[in-house]
Amino acid sequence: MVELKNDAELAVMREAGRVVATALAAVREHAAPGVSLLELDAVAAEMISRAGATSSFLNYHPHFAPTPFPGVICTSVNDVIVHGIPDDYRLRTGDLVSIDCGACLDGFHGDSAISFTIGPPTEADATLIGDTAAALAAGVAAATPGARLGDVSHAVGEVGRAAGYGIPQGFGGHGVGRRMHEDPSVPNEGRPGRGLPLRPGLVIAIEPMFMAGGRDRFVTGPDGWALRTADGSRAAHAEHTVAVTEAGPVVLTAP
Repeated sequence: MVELKNDAELAVMREAGRVVATALAAVREHAAPGVSLLELDAVAAEMISRAGATSSFLNYHPHFAPTPFPGVICTSVNDVIVHGIPDDYRLRTGDLVSIDCGACLDGFHGDSAISFTIGPPTEADATLIGDTAAALAAGVAAATPGARLGDVSHAVGEVGRAAGYGIPQGFGGHGVGRRMHEDPSVPNEGRPGRGLPLRPGLVIAIEPMFMAGGRDRFVTGPDGWALRTADGSRAAHAEHTVAVTEAGPVVLTAP
């Protein structure tokens, strides 16, 4: 069931979104050669706790995963598309890192993701990260009252396909609110003018995931969580929690 949020609930979700944005900024600042993914997880955990919030990810157990998620953030490096589990891997210069973070404050969730490189990016990585961010911006811009969910999905997918990227099928955005994952599903491709009408109070996470190799195939890692590109190419992920309002889309996880 799709739940619309009132103004008071959106205000709480904006505060949850600020917690997520602050945690992501701290993780990015801390990320450097030699720093482990577990250290980044600890940075995010500290920022979330300091804000009086709780992690949306820790111990989350969706139907597709064999075990509950053991971290506060998803740390996806190089060929990992999403859902990378923080471990003792130490970052190296040139790594492409995607960090996904969720936090719950006063009963409502925020969810956001960023991608960046350790050190200066190669031209290919800079383009991949920039195109993924551009697809997110296009999806956000399409989330207007009176539009349809297919318009958002089409806006995201059009950017990715025009640039020749692969898009992992079956994974994408979702509704956000009292639960981190709510209805509706927000695919990263779709037909414009189709799907759920967008009404004020709808809150969705828009999250393009692009694979540089151009193929849609991916594999699930041995831990049952990490999704990897099947061809070993790099991937990038970007996400914001977005509210549909009478005045247009509002990004709730903006810094």
